[in-house]
Amino acid sequence: MTAHVAVTIKVKDREKLGEYASRAPDTVAAHGGKFLIRGPVSEVLSGNAEYNIFALLEFPDADTVRGWYNSAEYQALIPTREAGADMIFTLVEAP
Repeated sequence: MTAHVAVTIKVKDREKLGEYASRAPDTVAAHGGKFLIRGPVSEVLSGNAEYNIFALLEFPDADTVRGWYNSAEYQALIPTREAGADMIFTLVEAP
């Protein structure tokens, strides 16, 4: 069952975020995932959103998502990620 990861991003340090963004896609691809979209939020249609970038990733299944997120390669990027931005990662499984 296909699984998606929705990521909302609030930039704190563009340089650190750029470093993270240059390395994270290789970890996603190594686990069979791909980015479907990533870019600035164009408009908030409802509610109050502090996050200004959105990304949507696709993986073969939820176990693969967990394998990617918990991998040593991805975990090593987390300090850089946290220095560059506040992010919320949400796992969504397609029915």
